[in-house]
Amino acid sequence: MAPKKKVAPAPAAVRKAAAPAAPTNPLYEKRPRSFGLGGDIAPKKDMHRFVKWPKYVRIQRQRRVLTQRLKVPPALNRFTRTLDKSTAETLFKLLMKYRPEDKAAKKERLLKEAEARAAGQEVEKKKPLVVKYGINHITTLVEQGKAQLVVISHDVDPIELVIWLPALCKKMNVPYVIVKGKARLGTVVHKKTATALAITGVKADDQRELAKVVDTAKSMYLEGARVHWGGGIMGPKSQEKTKKRERALAKELGGR
Repeated sequence: MAPKKKVAPAPAAVRKAAAPAAPTNPLYEKRPRSFGLGGDIAPKKDMHRFVKWPKYVRIQRQRRVLTQRLKVPPALNRFTRTLDKSTAETLFKLLMKYRPEDKAAKKERLLKEAEARAAGQEVEKKKPLVVKYGINHITTLVEQGKAQLVVISHDVDPIELVIWLPALCKKMNVPYVIVKGKARLGTVVHKKTATALAITGVKADDQRELAKVVDTAKSMYLEGARVHWGGGIMGPKSQEKTKKRERALAKELGGR
């Protein structure tokens, strides 16, 4: 095969004159960045999609999607209606005033009582007004009608532990509220988590605050609208397909 011939260069007269260089400011030196190996640090990117999240985070997100997609019965759907932020803040301020004693406070109290007995003094014992916790204890208080307000967590796992409690409260005409965070309830009673708390009584100064929360609880849960089935919310792709199918069906019916 014959070698290809090189094209002769254009004559000097025909060659285009080079464009005049733009004047540059000597104060500003052009220093282009190189993002190759050993070069400049690359700018930050959103790596959210590339992160391998911990298993518990993935389970939380999958569960959230499932509760949106599947049909949720009314007994479960009730736990999605939680107390609003301002009322919840008022409630937790009230609960923190009536925290039960922790281990250190109990130990100190018992030591003082023992010292008083050893000295031959009579120890006066008065039942304190504190928040009650423990699902069995709360059930007993509700059945006996002693509970003035029951606070239930919305994220108890397994939910079967408290799913029956709203129905029992409604039957016994005991006001109840559902709030966000079992860990938040746990901090009130010096525990990691708490499924539910109950208020059996408050001081005269706090009666007004408790009455406000009880009124909200009655209007929202006891006397409110009946809870219906939840869920059944499909993803954006499925919603778009359904709309497209409905438009095609409407068009076909309109053409007849």
